[in-house]
Formats: sequence, C-alpha cells, structure tokens
Amino acid sequence: MIRTKSSLPSDPLTTADPALRVRARGAATNDAGRFEPYARAPADDGWDMPEEERLLRTEVSEERPRSMLNFVASPDLPFDRTINPYRGCEHGCSYCFARPTHAFLGLSPGLDFETKLVARPGATAVLAREIGRKGYKVAPIAIGTNTDPYQPIEARYRIMREVLKLLSDWNHPVAIVTKGALIERDIDLLADMARRGLAQVGISVTTLDPGLSRRMEPRAPAPARRLQAIRSLSDAGVPVRVMASPMIPALNDHEMEAILQAGADAGARASSWILLRLPLEVSPLFRDWLARAEPGRAAHVMNLLREMRGGADYDADWGKRMRGEGTYADLLARRFQIAARRCGLDGRLPPLDCGAFRRPLARDGQLALFEGL
Repeated sequence: MIRTKSSLPSDPLTTADPALRVRARGAATNDAGRFEPYARAPADDGWDMPEEERLLRTEVSEERPRSMLNFVASPDLPFDRTINPYRGCEHGCSYCFARPTHAFLGLSPGLDFETKLVARPGATAVLAREIGRKGYKVAPIAIGTNTDPYQPIEARYRIMREVLKLLSDWNHPVAIVTKGALIERDIDLLADMARRGLAQVGISVTTLDPGLSRRMEPRAPAPARRLQAIRSLSDAGVPVRVMASPMIPALNDHEMEAILQAGADAGARASSWILLRLPLEVSPLFRDWLARAEPGRAAHVMNLLREMRGGADYDADWGKRMRGEGTYADLLARRFQIAARRCGLDGRLPPLDCGAFRRPLARDGQLALFEGL
C-alpha cells in the first residue's frame, strides 16, 4: 500500500513486509526517506493465502562517480576532506549516524541502508584526477568517516586497496576509520605508508561483550576480532587509535575503561570517544532497536541521553554533538581522560607527512595516474 507521508504517523515506524525474513540486520523497518512524498506500508490484500516467505538479501549496484573528494568544514573534526568508496553499509549498526545519507538516493535509512549498497568502482581514477590538479593542496584524506570502507563487499570490489595503492604511489597521507577486520589484507600497503609517515588507522570498538555487539552491530566483526586487527596493524608498525565509540549511556558506557585497556594491550597508541549521535531518521530507528533488543533498559538509556542533549534525542550544534553536555556528559569525559592517561593512550598519533606528496611521472613525461593499480 502507498500513502502520502503526511497521512502516516512519524512514530512508531512502519513495520517491514511480514513476508520478508530479516536475518542479522540492525533495523527492522524500512520507512521512506525524508525527501520522499509517499510512504509504503504492508497491507492485507484480503486473499486467504499465505505469502511466500523471502529472505532479505544484500543487493549491490554500481555508481560511476563524478567526484570523490568531499570537503568538510567543522570545528569538531580533525580533517577537512573525506572519500567514500561505498554508499550504505552491510555491518548494519543500529546506531549508525550515516543512515540518513541513504535518503539522498531515494532509499530508506532503515533496511535499505544495510541491504541496498552502492559500490563506486571508478573511484580511483576519479580521485587521481582530483588530486592531480595543479592547484590541489595536500592534506590528509579521511576514509571511513561515513560508511565503512572495509565492509564485506570490499573483499569483492577491492576499491580500498586500489585507493591505497594510488595514495601510496603519490605519497599522499591518509587516515582510516573502520570496524572491518578486512583491513589486515592491506597491511603490506599500510605498513609501507606508515614507515613514510603517510598512514594511520582508527579501529572502533563499541563493546567487549560479543552478545551485545551481535545485537547492536549484527554483521560487523566481533570485538575480539577487532582487537586482533589492532594487534596486527600495530605489530606491522601502523599507528592505531582505539575508538570507544559510540558511548551509549546505561548500555555500553560502563565498558569505557575496559575498552581502552584492551586497546592498549593490543598495541594501540592513542584513543578517542564519541557520544551516541541520533540525527534525523537515526533516532526512531535506534529507539525501535532498543525496544526490541533491550526493552528493560530502553527508557533509561533514552532518558540519560536526552539529559545530555538538552532534553532532545539529538543536538547537532558544533561543540556539543560529539560529547553532549551536563553532569553525565562531564562525568564520561572525565572518566575517559583518567582511563586514557592510565593506559598510556592520552597522547596523539604521529602527525602525517603532507610534504612528501609528488605526482608520479611516466616514462613519456605524462602523469602515471593508474600505473600499478
């Protein structure tokens, strides 16, 4: 059934098609994005015949990007440019703040975000053209700040590996954020870049509880596997930051100190934390997940979060969106400072080298944009 969105309540969310078998997904709903004039809702057609059950599977389409570099201007962020090899993320984290970006594709930030993915196999050629421009000014490129570059489909598309080869050939600095253990595949490239001061990695460890991780991040690697990735990267000489993110009050925030200690034991050199963010469609999606996965704690979690967000589910103001405000937020920040200092993670990773950047030349004097890719 299709109805105008104005005729549908915004909360609770529309349930997914009951004929779909949803397995290991973070969302259970698939409401239309905020830009769509219509919403779809399942309805009984009146026929006394059972629907054939269908397993909801991941679909991947391809996009030929016109540009790859996204320039950002935020005082909350330590970088000014990012790239995204993929749109959507199969990890299916119930709390992912990137979910609303799927609305720009006419897709749902709910199940569509996890199951209708977009790969960008032309990314490397486009990126080479952009950083090869005469007026380009070098600064570290951040990858993984929106969707995870090492989600499962990277094993097939290998876009990240191609991007890293390009950046390595051009001596361009990069900072990567991921939950994906697949990053170990590229240790050869990352270790070589790290020796030249060109690479650093942040590994997000949300919880050490494998059960909670499975419920909250259904297709992301288990916590122990992420800690192993930290160890593998660190042993190879790649600077790694353990990211205790997001911290969710009354759900995983009691683990903050243990996560930092586990990261330090695995070889991390620095640490960070971010408070749970619930922009736009993420808020009702996360509340729906809480009601299903943690019904006994749902009200307490949201009450504490709103206490740190000025009474709302989210506050997007710079300076507040990453940390919150109020007594509980101050306590979290203080706990992090003490734990990071105790674990030896209160310093910064070595700065990335922006002075070594060179546009490689082929034998005929033309830019070797794709040599070795």
